[in-house]
Amino acid sequence: MIPTTDIFAISSQKQFEKAALQTFRFQYENNLVYQEFCDFLKTDPHKVKSLQQIPFLPIQFFKSHSVVSNTNPIQATFTSSGTTGMITSKHLVTDTSIYEESYRKGFSQFYGNIEDYAVLALLPSYLEREGSSLIYMVEDLIKLSNHPESGFYLHNHDELIAKLIALDQSGQNVILIGVTFALLDLIEKHQFQLKHTIIMETGGMKGKRKEMIREELHDQLCKGFGVSAIHSEYGMTELLSQAYSLGEGVFECPSWMQILVRDTEDALTYIQDGKTGGINVIDLANINSCSFIATQDLGKKNPNNSFEVLGRFDNSDIRGCNLMVL
Repeated sequence: MIPTTDIFAISSQKQFEKAALQTFRFQYENNLVYQEFCDFLKTDPHKVKSLQQIPFLPIQFFKSHSVVSNTNPIQATFTSSGTTGMITSKHLVTDTSIYEESYRKGFSQFYGNIEDYAVLALLPSYLEREGSSLIYMVEDLIKLSNHPESGFYLHNHDELIAKLIALDQSGQNVILIGVTFALLDLIEKHQFQLKHTIIMETGGMKGKRKEMIREELHDQLCKGFGVSAIHSEYGMTELLSQAYSLGEGVFECPSWMQILVRDTEDALTYIQDGKTGGINVIDLANINSCSFIATQDLGKKNPNNSFEVLGRFDNSDIRGCNLMVL
């Protein structure tokens, strides 16, 4: 049975849990990969009464299986970035309108009306390949901003520097969305003092620079752009929703998305707030694929449901997940 809850109208924990349990039953019945995985764990769907009892599909399944919950035609295939020869994740999307509603409403929940901003995007590694869900989202936000100066930049840093300064000095609210290494490249060319601009990093050095801890990275970016906080977006190919951080690396989810933190030694056990473990994501916008995903990110959850991302599992840390890969 298709879940009846309008996920974008969820306004309480009780509504979220009800919608998540409906979605679990729907996906168990209609997603053969997920059903096989649940059966492998000997999960009786009729006995699942809480979020903690729902099995979370290891994210690696998106590399090896077609994770879909219906037989409708595929409207878009989103792929993860990867170095040559790597197996990349594929998210088969049968209804792109759900993705559009998710990121539009998610953006609005955290930032208000998109038309209040000029949206500038510095995403070279994403622009240079096909199938990026981030490019799909940012391209749409640029159009929706309806601002003549909104747009993508690739390697034309001088033009972007001039535009950022001019827009900011005119009092225009700006969001600069950039991949981490490209933002660092930009501030090496010019030191800014921005007053009306939000800098949002989407993570990742993509092999272009050495990885840095978040505090060091954000400190460099704050100084380089002359801003008091660096915003971040937490999203991935396998999700149709994003969490946002307005600073300090503390993320909040839109009302149709939540995280749980699992024990790194036992993937079926959850740990208390404030402790570090593996991030499990419930994304109810993933109705047509799988809404319950065990990621390879390490993080901790705060009592108010916000969370922090502290790194990635290395291969030796994935024991709990590997046990569950069919």
